[in-house]
Amino acid sequence: MLLKIFNENPNHKHIRRVVETLEEGGIVIYPTDTVYAMGCDIKAVKAIEKISNFKGTNPKNPELSLIFHDMSQLSEYTVIHDNNVFKLLKRNLPGPFTFIVQANSQIPRLFKNKKKTVGIRIPDNNIILEIVRELGRPIITSSIHDSDEIVEYITDPELIHERHMGIADIVIDGGYGSNEP
Repeated sequence: MLLKIFNENPNHKHIRRVVETLEEGGIVIYPTDTVYAMGCDIKAVKAIEKISNFKGTNPKNPELSLIFHDMSQLSEYTVIHDNNVFKLLKRNLPGPFTFIVQANSQIPRLFKNKKKTVGIRIPDNNIILEIVRELGRPIITSSIHDSDEIVEYITDPELIHERHMGIADIVIDGGYGSNEP
């Protein structure tokens, strides 16, 4: 399903529909402040495995990041002791960055196998932030790559839907995305 949601004023009914899909273990493709990404609920083990297999990574040790709604939610899942690191995060988030930080016991074991860190994001995009806020917990995320080496990232939501409707339950049309990760 291709679902149009506007970044400036996300429709709550549409956000709720996406959240229900995530709660049911579905996979969603959505815009971020950089490129389009795919993700699922942090508790949806089968969906995490499906994304890992699709990306060609080991499902037992997925190289995926987490999207949080804000710094408060981030503090529920991570440990940040260093005041300088906290200031760096506060200055740059929301924004187009992935930071690697220490995970705490709230992160599923699937993500903490041998390493105790996790990639975190708080994108500057109202659509995905509202989805994560409404869900009440972070979502697993991974950028959508194109097999074309010249055009590394797909930016057209309709083309993304066409190419990925086999893995995604919902593709959010939030307008053309950026081509810069």
